[in-house]
Amino acid sequence: MKISKFLEQRDTVFSIPVYQRNYDWKFEQCQQLFEDILKAGENNDIEAHFIGSIVYIHDGIHSAADVAELAIIDGQQRITTLTLIYAVIRYLAEKANDENLKARIEEYYLKNKDAPESEKLKLKSTENNKDALNFVLDFKDGNSWNGDNSKIIKNFNFFKDKINNNNYKTILNGLNKLIFVYISLVRGKDNPQKIFESMNSTGLDLSEADLIRNYILMDLKREEQEKLFKIYWEPIEKNARDEDSDKNEVSRFIRDYLTLETNDIPRENKVYSTFKKFSNKKELKDILSELLDLSVFYYKILNPKKEIDKDINQELEYIKQLEMKVTYPFLVKVYHDYSIQKINKETFIDVLRLLQSFVFRRLITGTETNALNKIFMTLYGKIEPENYLYSVQKALLQGTGIARFPKNEEIIESLKKREVYKFNHKNKNYLFKNLENHNNKELVSIEDLTIEHIFPQNPDPKWFKELGKDGYEFIKENYLHAIGNLTLSGNNGSLGNKSFIEKRDMNDKGGEQGYKYSRLYLNRDLQTLEKWNITEIEKRTKKLTDRFLEIWAIPNIKIDSIIEKNEINIFEIESLENKKIEYYIFLGQKNHVKSVVDVFKSIIKQLFELEPEKFFNTEIKQKIKITTDENEFKVTSGIRAHEKLNDEYYFCVHYSNNDKLKLIKLILEIFDYEDELFIKFTE
Repeated sequence: MKISKFLEQRDTVFSIPVYQRNYDWKFEQCQQLFEDILKAGENNDIEAHFIGSIVYIHDGIHSAADVAELAIIDGQQRITTLTLIYAVIRYLAEKANDENLKARIEEYYLKNKDAPESEKLKLKSTENNKDALNFVLDFKDGNSWNGDNSKIIKNFNFFKDKINNNNYKTILNGLNKLIFVYISLVRGKDNPQKIFESMNSTGLDLSEADLIRNYILMDLKREEQEKLFKIYWEPIEKNARDEDSDKNEVSRFIRDYLTLETNDIPRENKVYSTFKKFSNKKELKDILSELLDLSVFYYKILNPKKEIDKDINQELEYIKQLEMKVTYPFLVKVYHDYSIQKINKETFIDVLRLLQSFVFRRLITGTETNALNKIFMTLYGKIEPENYLYSVQKALLQGTGIARFPKNEEIIESLKKREVYKFNHKNKNYLFKNLENHNNKELVSIEDLTIEHIFPQNPDPKWFKELGKDGYEFIKENYLHAIGNLTLSGNNGSLGNKSFIEKRDMNDKGGEQGYKYSRLYLNRDLQTLEKWNITEIEKRTKKLTDRFLEIWAIPNIKIDSIIEKNEINIFEIESLENKKIEYYIFLGQKNHVKSVVDVFKSIIKQLFELEPEKFFNTEIKQKIKITTDENEFKVTSGIRAHEKLNDEYYFCVHYSNNDKLKLIKLILEIFDYEDELFIKFTE
């Protein structure tokens, strides 16, 4: 039907439920709609212009006011934007003293003329948009908006600039040509959530959190919706927001919560479906209550400045700077333990520093990050309350292969030539900020400093003369971007490519640019050196490496290796025929199983979750016969020959035990995980 006919229904309220996303159309969408309306209004050959669909729930007639309420579950952005356009035309009509047009716009498109005040506005927006909408519907010259930053106000002003006395009749003509498909649902009979899910699958931009919010609230009566929204969902949304980037992290937060609760990590596009299954096992109000409790700590993890304790605040800032989001499921629970005094401040800070050491050492050594999700998924479950810190240290130290806590020897070897200058800005900043400020009572802000190559990237010819060809080429090839050749400076541009002595002593116009005048720890040893060569770089590398090992220390505790003598690496096993398996250890995690096929299925699924693309761009796809047709594999003696890889793919499991052994070895080699799988046989 025509959108104008839909909007002009008498005694009707178009209600935006609280579970809907905020009105957030940007300039681009408004510009496109304006151009479409203008084109339709100008061209007599255009009889209609289609603008999509609107889905609403008919909530019946309010007997006291005799007003029908239509709850808009899809189409809020278009209805709100069209209301703003009609509000601009009302404003122009008032300025032009066209009382007939003003009255027609108000009575047909903006207000219910004879309804009580609570039902007067035809568009019943969410609470956070109500004041802005009231402002634009009665806008007069001289009025100014004093509220928060609002898309309602921005977009009203956009259309006020675009629509004028010369084109408003053309715009009205275009508005009368807009048509749409409407889907009317009846509460209690139809399932609006199914409609929402269907719309999302066809590409509308609904986040996993949007779907979860709608799933929780949509079938409830408006009063109950508003109650749950106010008590639970609204504060959860507020807490799960990164204020620096103004980014909503509700989907990630719920994913982290589900990771903790289910001991499994939902894929990013499966958070909603996982939540639905989980909610069948637990009361929704209990889930919302737990989410609300944890969101308080998630808020401080996302926004460390909100933590009033300066020491904790600093460690959280470091964790955010390192982008250690993979630790959040574990960290939010530890934060909760600190808040209820299950652990003291000292232990909490020790855990925060331990996490940084673990993650940053792995970055320095170039250890693969694939295992981190599973490490932190299960880490909280390994905590022993009476030995809190020790149990976390032990769990991390017991990891092997790509799950390992890199030892000091690895760090020493890596830092010799690791090109730390090529790390991203945040990681470089984190490294040098800590190296500079370690044990300093007066912390140095390095925000206005830059990383300086002592031996420059584009050296002056004097360097070649001072070092000789061999020394020059060796440093350039091996140490240029390594930690031993880097420092901090506020005079990087001035020092440039000059010789070492010139850099050391520079005092151009009394500016004290040289290392000689620097008050930084990182420049202290440079002040008295007479030359910069391989020997001095290696000395500096050792000194900074020793400092690194103090800052990002590995726990000095005695533990038993997680790999016992009777746990055998898969590549040392020649046959699995007639073997009974008690458990296996993969990526440092122990898993109890009943049979070889359980190991086979579990390993393949875990690897697929880590790097699904390798299953399609290597020979794995053919070897384990990945297909979308589950009927492709025959069933023998009632035994299923296939297993689900995910919601779309299946793989064959109908092999002999020794063939399974060969396939596991092949896949582990492709992933470069030869040292990650150990088997314990039943004795």
